[in-house]
Order: sequence, then C-alpha cells, then structure tokens
Amino acid sequence: MTTKQNKRLLWQVPFLVLLIVGTVLIIRQQRSIPYQKASGTIFGTTYHITYQYDDDLKSEIEGRLQEVDNALSMFNKKSIITQINNNQPVQLNDMFIEVFKLSQQVSKDTDGAFDITVAPLVNAWGFGIKNEELPDQHAIDSLLTIIGYQKVSLVGRQVKKTDARVMLDCSAIAKGYGTDAAARLLKEKGITNYMVEIGGEVVTHGINEQRIPWKIGVTKPTDDALATSHELQTVLNLTDKAMATSGNYRNFYYKGGRRYAHTINPKTGYPVQHNILSATVIADHCARADAYATAFMVMGFDGAKEVLKRNPDLMAYLIYDDDGINRVWYSPGLQDKIAE
Repeated sequence: MTTKQNKRLLWQVPFLVLLIVGTVLIIRQQRSIPYQKASGTIFGTTYHITYQYDDDLKSEIEGRLQEVDNALSMFNKKSIITQINNNQPVQLNDMFIEVFKLSQQVSKDTDGAFDITVAPLVNAWGFGIKNEELPDQHAIDSLLTIIGYQKVSLVGRQVKKTDARVMLDCSAIAKGYGTDAAARLLKEKGITNYMVEIGGEVVTHGINEQRIPWKIGVTKPTDDALATSHELQTVLNLTDKAMATSGNYRNFYYKGGRRYAHTINPKTGYPVQHNILSATVIADHCARADAYATAFMVMGFDGAKEVLKRNPDLMAYLIYDDDGINRVWYSPGLQDKIAE
C-alpha cells in the first residue's frame, strides 16, 4: 500500500467512526421515544391509533377526523354532503373534491359496481334510515332512474346533478379516507412509526413497539351483527401499506325468513347475493382500498379478479363460500405477507 493510499485511509477512518456513532445514537434516541395510543369514536364507529412520538396528539387527530366528518357524513346535518343532498348551495373543500374524484375513478374502473349515488337504495332497504316495509320491484325501478355515477359531475368547486333527487353516500369510502387523513397528519409531524385503524380500515408505517412490522388480522366472516366476534381468518405482516375490508357478515337483518345484507348492487337495486363473504384489499392508500373492497363485494369473485389484473398496485384477500365451505383466494403478492 502506498503512502498516498495510507493517508487517504487515515482520513476516512474518522468519518466512518462518526457515521457509526451517529447511527447508534439515532437508533438509541428513536428507541427512547415512547409509543402513544389514542382511541375514541368517529363516523359511527371506533378508532385506535398507535404512534411513536413525544407528545399526545389526540386532540389534533380528532380535529382532523372531524374535518372529514364535516365533509362526508350524511348524518352530520351541516356537512358538505348533506347540503348537496338537500340541494343547498355549498362550496366544496379539498377533502370532498379529492374523495369525489377518486370515487368517480373507481366507479368507471368497476363499471359502476362502486357508486356513491346509491344512497336512495341504501335508505329504501333500511340501511341508511329504518324502513318497516321492504321496497317492491316498482319502487326499485323508480329509484334506479336516479342512480348512477354518471348523473353527477364536478364543475369547478360544485357538484352538478342531472336530477335534483340524486343523493350521495360516501360511507363506503369515508372511513378509508379518514384513516388516510389521520395517517397524513402523523406524517406531517415527521412520525415514521404508526398504525391507524378506523372501523377495521388500517394504514401502517414503519415498525411497532416490538421493533417488527405491524401485524394486522383479517376477521373470519361469521354472522356477527353485534360485532362481538374477533376470530381471525389470518394475520398479515403489513407495513407502509393500507388495508380495508368489506363484508356482509355484520351489517344485515332478517325479514320474512330471508337475510338482507347492506351491500347494494347499484345496477339491480337489490342487496348482493353471491359467494364472496368478505373482500380485503391492500393498497397504497386506504380510501382506494376501501372503495375497491366494496366494489369487489358487488362484482363477485370473478369480477374482482379481473379488476385486480388491470390494477397491479392492488392486492386482495377474498373469502368465499364454496357449497357451504369457506375458502380463501389471495393475490400472489400477499404470499410473503401472511404471518406463519
């Protein structure tokens, strides 16, 4: 080794030492930062958020979630969507516009299986408002004339309807978007390790308190109207991803000896009746996962697989009924994410 090479090596050693020491200090500091937990109710369901940070951010988190509620909740009398449904003049905010545009994209991609104009049908079947009488074919045919994502459009910062009776319902995407909104707030704070869960919709980033990837369970689809069952079908190692699940095993009712589930087919006007019991979708953003999970419940097994083929950023875990036996199909990309 030449003298010149020796001198160069001697200059490099201090930098390497500083780099190693700095890395060790950063890791030690990061491990000393506590994990905070926040929980409560929003959007008619519960939320649970875990994040690594020095301060308690619950009030800021709930403030951000309330902003989503103020934009998208049909049960909030002052929300933007309520004013649209009541045909009142209202200026749209960025949150509503973002959700509206995404909804229209997913509707087009799924040939209307996902459709935020389904509100009148949801109400008619008693899932938005309680009805004593089930709608007959005449009532369904009448409502179908005002159902369809093509009947609404965005003009500037306003929603334009082709018929004043058209109503919007973002409940099949709002929880996912709210989960994204909370995760976005944490990211703005520079937080890199967190898990946000709202009503079963999840966004994760980084690692958990045990310094390993977040593990998220997929619930086994058994009739559970009271949401008391927590039996899991599987557990996924999920980090830096979003996950949403749609299923008819919790929101349903029996009438006249027949079971009616809350997922409505926007084309037929009737609650869906096919073999998918639950659809779990993994994507980069929870709103997108939420919307596609609902669409898959409407489209059925074969339709869902076709959509997945043209959307390589999506992965799905589908539980379906095969002559009374629950079976599972999942995207090949999920193989290495299924916990042992």
